[in-house]
Amino acid sequence: MLKQILSKIPRKSSKPDPIDATTVIDTGTNNNPVSNSGNGAPCSTTTNGGNSFSSRLNVVKRVSSAVFPSSIMSGGVDAAVEPHISFKDISPLQKQNLFISKLNFCCEISDFSDAHLDLKREALVELLDFVSSGSAKFTEPAISAICKMCAANLFRVFPPKYRNSSNATETDDEEPMFDPAWSHLQLVYELLLRFTSLVDAKAAKKQVDHSFVLRLLDLFDSDDPRERDCLKSVLHRIYGKFMVLRPFIRKAVSNIIYRFVYETERHNGIAELLEIFGSIISGFALPLKEEHKLFLWRALMPLHKPKSVGIYHQQLAYCIVQFVDKDPKLTGEVIKGLLKYWPVTNSQKELMFISEVEEMLEMTSMDEFQKVMVPLFRRIGGCLNSSHYQVVAERAHLLWNNERIVNLVIHNRQVIVPIVFSALERNSQNHWNQAVLNLTQNIRKMFLEMDEELMLACQCKLEEEQSKSNVVAEKRRLTWENLESAAGGAASFNNPISNTINLAHVESASCSVAC
Repeated sequence: MLKQILSKIPRKSSKPDPIDATTVIDTGTNNNPVSNSGNGAPCSTTTNGGNSFSSRLNVVKRVSSAVFPSSIMSGGVDAAVEPHISFKDISPLQKQNLFISKLNFCCEISDFSDAHLDLKREALVELLDFVSSGSAKFTEPAISAICKMCAANLFRVFPPKYRNSSNATETDDEEPMFDPAWSHLQLVYELLLRFTSLVDAKAAKKQVDHSFVLRLLDLFDSDDPRERDCLKSVLHRIYGKFMVLRPFIRKAVSNIIYRFVYETERHNGIAELLEIFGSIISGFALPLKEEHKLFLWRALMPLHKPKSVGIYHQQLAYCIVQFVDKDPKLTGEVIKGLLKYWPVTNSQKELMFISEVEEMLEMTSMDEFQKVMVPLFRRIGGCLNSSHYQVVAERAHLLWNNERIVNLVIHNRQVIVPIVFSALERNSQNHWNQAVLNLTQNIRKMFLEMDEELMLACQCKLEEEQSKSNVVAEKRRLTWENLESAAGGAASFNNPISNTINLAHVESASCSVAC
């Protein structure tokens, strides 16, 4: 019994083996552990340790090759793929490398006479199709490559402008100038637009930075309207996606407007920039920030001053309407700004201002209207008497066809009718155009139906003012006659020759009477 118990106890080895020799990993044809204890001949310690070390080293190599591909381990030698290969003729694993290779190839600027231009255009078409298909991955190298390619092809210095701004009209009827390189510039812009639509803003914030945006804004001065239209879409997409850049974009556009209004009065892209801001203003949160109100007072309202306001007036009016729609309390200040920049000798601009005032009055409240009605209708009264009947006088008379304006006038007729009455009276007596006379009579009839007593009072007051003005004019005439006679007498007294001549005339006249 005792022998059976002792036989079950494991015996201790006389020579401890530092490395287990019973199991060795075979790295040859079989990856499974193979036992070497069955041959009855134990391996030596040196041979067993070497085999174990080399086998483990092979395992490490296999794992590292799986984690880090050979192209990366070799320093990216295989990453450079021939750019002229088509995406269809390459494995999916290499398409990303080919994408970057084609972007680098398109960074080269070529002459129109160079055969390289056709290859570049083919590469741009393939890049655009590849990005549109959704196969492109915008990694950091890809983002850097595409921004570099767009900068190399788009960011350039425009030739000097030879148009004379002093002779430019408000409509600028000159033919637009088209860029001869637009065939491949258009592809670059479409690729940039797709890139800004698909890329993650956080991943591209290093490349799409302040410098990139500033150089993009400089391109709005291009003479080609097709390029400005593409820029409009790209900038709007950047503003919507890169929220960190929004304050900087607003400030940069404000600086462009300041330079245009106060320095050069020459820029091709004001209309496109205002069109972008029209949609941006509509997204402002309420209440409006002080920064946004300052943009209205310092940037938008002074844009009414330049001669070329007709080119961008539609977009400008839309921006201001968006501000007033957000905060109706701004209406009074906007109308005061219009009166500040009101044109005196430019009938075309005056017509635009009247239309804009009408749009503002449709949105204003009664309280805001009462703050500006006196200076506003003094200006409208001057427009009623304008000699440019087809442009200003007729358009000013048509304001009374607007029901909202008529309603405002009815509630404030005690103030407005006396201001406008004298202008209507002068028109009915002196204006030469029959159409304006008819419109004047219609407004007078409307006022009579509105308040006949007020019209009679205005008529009496006007007659009194005319009589007083006649008396003042007569006094002024007599005063000038007295001054002339006094001046003539003083000159005769101080001039002895004239006195001798006058004396001879008197003597001859008396001699003739005596005879």
